[in-house]
Amino acid sequence: MSKDKDKAASAAAPVAAAKPGQINGDVVRQLAEVLNETGLSEVEYESGGLRIRVARQLGGAVAGPAPVYMQAAPAADGADAAAAAKAADPANHPGTVKSPMVGVCYLAPEPGAANFIKVGDNVSEGQTLALIEAMKTFNPVKAVRAGKVVRIIVDTGSPVEYGEPLVIIE
Repeated sequence: MSKDKDKAASAAAPVAAAKPGQINGDVVRQLAEVLNETGLSEVEYESGGLRIRVARQLGGAVAGPAPVYMQAAPAADGADAAAAAKAADPANHPGTVKSPMVGVCYLAPEPGAANFIKVGDNVSEGQTLALIEAMKTFNPVKAVRAGKVVRIIVDTGSPVEYGEPLVIIE
């Protein structure tokens, strides 16, 4: 587990649980404190079918509280819930292009240039989709099959892990 994840896990341990379907203001405050203490840009907490995500914008011109996103977990029984989770997880999609390494992902060849791809583009096998910068070297991420780009999962400049989903091609 990475150092930041260790910090977040230890800082999130005392978070007060919210009752199912109920927002607990203390939970949001504690999650915001976790962001400040660990230096993370976002943290997510789930309890009793309620999911709370607290994130902050880095480098933005707007000052204010971090946005809070809440989403109720799907209310489905065992097999349906597992099937829905698998379908919703981009890592399980057969057209997912995953990061070949740890680094920083860039969707354009240089700052200010047009992105390599956008949603709706048709790509050919071997076409460059993104670049991963690792140790001051830019490594192209190429399409492993031809198809249509249906989803771009990462933002330019975002750090990525090995095997993390980047793009979905159908």
